[in-house]
Amino acid sequence: MSLARPRLAVRAAILHDDRLLLVNAYPGHGSDLWCLPGGGVEPGQSLPENLIREVSEETGLRITVSAPILVNEFHDPGRGFHQVEIIFRASLVSKAGIILEDPEKVVNRFTWATRADLRGLRHKPDTLARAVWGQHAAWYDPLERIVR
Repeated sequence: MSLARPRLAVRAAILHDDRLLLVNAYPGHGSDLWCLPGGGVEPGQSLPENLIREVSEETGLRITVSAPILVNEFHDPGRGFHQVEIIFRASLVSKAGIILEDPEKVVNRFTWATRADLRGLRHKPDTLARAVWGQHAAWYDPLERIVR
């Protein structure tokens, strides 16, 4: 089986009152796997712009995007799927009256998980807690046009 090109995705690590926002997007509750909100990158937009759009589509929330905290890569050899995810710290624009909704009808469940809660939830990536609650930071150079 030939492998497709890797898909690039962005995800938001949003902490509120030391709880991390997780989503489940499997139709009909078909899986108990939780992940961070986000999704595929569209060309012509920076990674933060893509992330702001994806989080809004999946949760209805407005965010600001900070530094990346983790680059995660995974694949499914049986399907030829390969994805590279860049996980960014993100903050809510407004913390008053947080209402989660799914305007695009992608997500079927939301949860705000503590670090202890996360240990009891099946989630990806495996290193999520360490990246979110750790002190390590990564660098990011925003999207630039190619200079000829």
